[in-house]
Amino acid sequence: MKNYSYIGISFIILIFGIWAVPKIVNSVSGSEMAEIGAVPSYTFTNHNGETVTNDTYKGKVYVVEFFFTTCPSICPIMNRNMVKIQNKYYGNPNVGFASFSIDPTTDTQEVLKKYAEKYKITSPNWHLMTGEKDKIYELANTGFNLYVGENEEVEGGFEHSGFFALIDQEGNIRSRLDENDNPVIYYDGLDDKGVQMIIEDIKKLL
Repeated sequence: MKNYSYIGISFIILIFGIWAVPKIVNSVSGSEMAEIGAVPSYTFTNHNGETVTNDTYKGKVYVVEFFFTTCPSICPIMNRNMVKIQNKYYGNPNVGFASFSIDPTTDTQEVLKKYAEKYKITSPNWHLMTGEKDKIYELANTGFNLYVGENEEVEGGFEHSGFFALIDQEGNIRSRLDENDNPVIYYDGLDDKGVQMIIEDIKKLL
């Protein structure tokens, strides 16, 4: 999935991103941030066995990703970059992270806990979540318009994007605007520039 699949997935994300543009309800000129839409309600279990819902993140700016622990390609890069964001805002109770597993059969609470230890995921506001596959896929594909799916022909058996979504304190997906005042929608979790952009935009939302 490393090169060929990521390019294909990026194309799919572009299509979804274009579709999502009409969902923008406003932009805040002072912070140059666009509001894309509200995050749908969800209830899952985190790596500590705790129930996590939208209300868990109420009042927090947080970053969302979809991943799986046995991913052989982009997930390790994404999570090392997410840890950079964690460390930048470490100790700030108003910053959080949400990692949804797209392979909940494998990614049990115990597996996610070991994964958190391996990647030095230590923020109390970072929840690695598992739950019913259909609900996770609906949240990704419909709620966030971030494609996830199963594909036996790709390495690892699953497809997903390398993008992060940024959520504000009220539970809305937010995005910076590009040079043409169009929202970028999502942030590239595989690129240093994308990571720096989201670090800057978390500060704006705070």
